Amino acid sequence: MPEGYVITWIAVGLGLVIGIGFLLLIFAIPYLLAPRRPSKEKAITYECGMDPSPPVWSQLNARYYIFAILFLIFDIEAVFLFPWAVVFLGSKIAFYAMLIFLAVLFFAVVYAWRKGVLQWHR
Repeated sequence: MPEGYVITWIAVGLGLVIGIGFLLLIFAIPYLLAPRRPSKEKAITYECGMDPSPPVWSQLNARYYIFAILFLIFDIEAVFLFPWAVVFLGSKIAFYAMLIFLAVLFFAVVYAWRKGVLQWHR
């Protein structure tokens, strides 16, 4: 290997070691310095300043999470369309690739709609 590659990989390895060391340091300092005074009052679920009434644990409908995940997926994909449109304004290959991508997104929305995932109340 040429000498330039070795120096590059040494820099990558050094950056990785420093990064992992910094990450461990960030987690270790609060663990070592934070006061620990456990109590029953601190262990209860906190919700809007009111004491929870039994049962403390309650099950939520999974439909809310699916709806949120679908929103995030399509919202993030829509954000990627704007830079793509600016960069690949004159490229026909990129245009057709994005049309295929949008077709896949469209069929995903239709599929989710037909499955009833996008209906809030049933």
